[in-house]
Amino acid sequence: MGFPDAWTEYALEWEEKIGAFIEFAPQRAEPAARVSPDAPLAGLPFAVKDNIAVEGLSLSCGSKLLENLRSPYTATAVERLRAAGAAVVGKTNMDEFGMGSSTDLSALKKTNNPWDRSRVAGGSSGGSAAAVAAGIVPFALGSDTGGSVRQPAAFCGVVGLKPTWGALSRFGLVAYSSSLETIGVLADGVERCRAVFNCIKGQDPMDQTSGDAPAPQEPPVQAGAEKVVGVLSPDAVAGAIAGEFSNGGGEMAEAARAAALQPAVQRGFQAAQEKLSALGFRLVPVEIPALKYGGAAYYPIATAEASANLARFDGIRYGARPDWAENPDELVDKARTEGFGPEVKLRILLGTFVLRSGFQDRFYLRAQKIRASIGANFEKYLGSAAKPGACQAILLPVFPTLAFAHGGAGLSAFAQKAADLYTCCANLAGLPALAFPAAVEEGLPVGVQLLGRAFGEDALFDIASSFERAHPFPHPPSWKQFWT
Repeated sequence: MGFPDAWTEYALEWEEKIGAFIEFAPQRAEPAARVSPDAPLAGLPFAVKDNIAVEGLSLSCGSKLLENLRSPYTATAVERLRAAGAAVVGKTNMDEFGMGSSTDLSALKKTNNPWDRSRVAGGSSGGSAAAVAAGIVPFALGSDTGGSVRQPAAFCGVVGLKPTWGALSRFGLVAYSSSLETIGVLADGVERCRAVFNCIKGQDPMDQTSGDAPAPQEPPVQAGAEKVVGVLSPDAVAGAIAGEFSNGGGEMAEAARAAALQPAVQRGFQAAQEKLSALGFRLVPVEIPALKYGGAAYYPIATAEASANLARFDGIRYGARPDWAENPDELVDKARTEGFGPEVKLRILLGTFVLRSGFQDRFYLRAQKIRASIGANFEKYLGSAAKPGACQAILLPVFPTLAFAHGGAGLSAFAQKAADLYTCCANLAGLPALAFPAAVEEGLPVGVQLLGRAFGEDALFDIASSFERAHPFPHPPSWKQFWT
């Protein structure tokens, strides 16, 4: 499969500026089989986050421990896209093992935001978001455990889908937190995102947690019926922040400031509400009381599962092996000390701590109870796949700040975790969420997200598509369109 020379030159020029790819090889791109020119994604290049397997390509997870690993097999989602006519052109950069909000925590390279190269692309799927925003590819795969598709989508001004947990196969995705994460889609438009999702969704015999969407027990919404979108009120946002960070000073005070919407983000969120209202959607205020406990529930669960999933990387079965060790225990110790970065070590230690005897009830099991409460809060408004509720979707901010600066000038690591408040609840509840650009403030895109009922992705696509038709999405300077 060949791509236009003009595109190759354009893509290489952008890649030199933003560093979106760990491995970029458009000349080697081939679809899985001969496909009809009418196939839904025929002739389109796409990128894959480097924690999703593509046979023969890198599978580093952004870590020194797996820097030289080449995947021996291909993920189901990638196979389905190739069968639909698309071709993989490279593997994108990411925060190590998906742990981070900037992609600055990659051990292998730095990725810049196409809108402003002094700023981060977001994380952990920052490489995929940057590649789409720059126009290098029309879509890319990422993974979302607590917002890792939607937050970089918001920072880079593209569409980002976190599907319903179980709506598509996770076979080939390197596990971080299995009950929270899912493969997601980043795309240059809503309908492109829909087409990609339709290709990869559905049951896979290689992943017993995947399944097809259940048939609704009630008739679908009739054409012309009132379209209702719930909106988290400013008072509800303020209450969530006060509840999450009410105790302590120092870092807790910093976290509270980080979780509060910046004025530019608040303006973008308000603009999204006004534009949706003008399109005929009825906006109703909603209260999600358990939202204020989202971060407190998310991190015990995510780190506990990470400590179990990453136990396989020991320098014996997986991972770079040290040159010399006195015994097996020293070999494992040296492999992990040299291979894992500070953030990964921190989360493994936290996960091990919350699973210790005597601490499970206090932290892990309590977090699971909060998780169930969060799901019930959303179901009150959205209903379920079998019985829809009053709202088609709930509108939320994605991240409380615009894309922040690289390094020390950006948010602290603790503040970045606190700012996951608005995204992690969709993962805890297992619900679909779709991020898209709502405005441009201070020269940077502001994203919002729609959260829907289980297996309700089409309703989210319909709302966002109406928004995009009326308000075409912005692009960074020097952007060119090669793919229709």
